[in-house]
Amino acid sequence: MRSEFPDFRLGTVLATSFTGTLSERHGDAVERIPTPQRLVDWLAVFGLTVDSCTTAQLERARQLRESIHAAATASALQAPLPAAAVRVINDCSSRGRAAATLTPEGARQWQLVSTDRVEDALGVIAADAISIIAGERDGKLALCASPTCRAAFFDTSRSRTRRWCDMNTCGNRQKKARFNANRGKGHA
Repeated sequence: MRSEFPDFRLGTVLATSFTGTLSERHGDAVERIPTPQRLVDWLAVFGLTVDSCTTAQLERARQLRESIHAAATASALQAPLPAAAVRVINDCSSRGRAAATLTPEGARQWQLVSTDRVEDALGVIAADAISIIAGERDGKLALCASPTCRAAFFDTSRSRTRRWCDMNTCGNRQKKARFNANRGKGHA
């Protein structure tokens, strides 16, 4: 019964998409992986298929998510990375066992050692976070301009001036609020 859960907010960057499984952090927070099965579903969307997940593995995943968010936020603000967040990311990265493989179409995909090890999938996510926080990829970390969201996202736009984590949600919401405010001024 997936309809009882909020939709996933999917992006093109694994690590920041993972942090998006908790949205509206500074408003009415929306948890998009409230159950172990929902984490399994999210991982499958990104090709990190696992058979099952325990409550303890879900809690570890959330700990990784929050650590990535904290480190990405610090990086976007050009502040020191939180030591506790760095430890969690490094620990998850080192515990995961996965291999990058090449598809016949020339794309990279991840091969987990075992479909019963959520830790392998978390290791892939942690490694992705390390690559973007360390500045190894073309783009920059930024924070959503929405005051209720403030999600970290990886900006790969040509000018690196993107303002919203997702134009279809936060961007549209802000544009609509601005439009309504301006329209109300005209009728006063």
